[in-house]
Amino acid sequence: MDFLKKAGLVSISFRKNTVSEIASAVTAAGLSYVEWGSDVHAKKDSTTALFNIAEIQKETGIKCSSYGTYFKLGMNDTDELYAYADAANILGTNVIRIWAGNRDARDMDYAEKLRLFGDIKKTAKIAEERNVTFCFECHDRTYVSEINSALALLDYAQSDKIAMYWQPNQFRSLETNLEYAQRIAPYAKIIHVFNWEGNGRFPLTESVETWKKYLCLFGNSLEKNDVKFLLEFMPDDRIETLTTEAQALRDILRY
Repeated sequence: MDFLKKAGLVSISFRKNTVSEIASAVTAAGLSYVEWGSDVHAKKDSTTALFNIAEIQKETGIKCSSYGTYFKLGMNDTDELYAYADAANILGTNVIRIWAGNRDARDMDYAEKLRLFGDIKKTAKIAEERNVTFCFECHDRTYVSEINSALALLDYAQSDKIAMYWQPNQFRSLETNLEYAQRIAPYAKIIHVFNWEGNGRFPLTESVETWKKYLCLFGNSLEKNDVKFLLEFMPDDRIETLTTEAQALRDILRY
């Protein structure tokens, strides 16, 4: 598989920019995909805006890799997922990002966990009905912040329509991130790419070799799951920096 053609951007990297500006920057940087965020650029209830994005994608030749929502499993009503599925369909993707609650597994009480696990079954059913895949963001302050709790939730779902994103945790050690990457590989659909350490953001060029180590751990899963690699945020928040970050991503994808 030519992984260079699987590179893209998360639109929330540039919340202050318009859809047209982002699409132009993505094209100029030689990227192929965008994950549109539901908070600013692609609100699920704004049909006009969604169709406008679809038209801009057609005009520029880019595609929607995924729909980045802020739906929180165990907290929001699962019926909302139908609207997110409809919005994703307009954008041209069947991959939808959701969140596994808003607290680490160790901080959730029994009632919270009971609702979370109950809702995952409902979510899997909706995914089957609408032929979409709901993916959990690998993020702190969610149930999937630790690899063991993430695998437990995926195992309980018992559905290939429930999957994962992956990204290194900037507050954890390299060893911890390598372990998470290796064990989550069979379930990964989207990888968010950046170079962060603690609260600091740094150019991706400085972590090319580390990222090559990460991707080696995913092995055949990258091709099997048709994984997309999406840049998330710039080290300086400037849209002009996308070109150099995109080049670093291409260097990584030649691993």
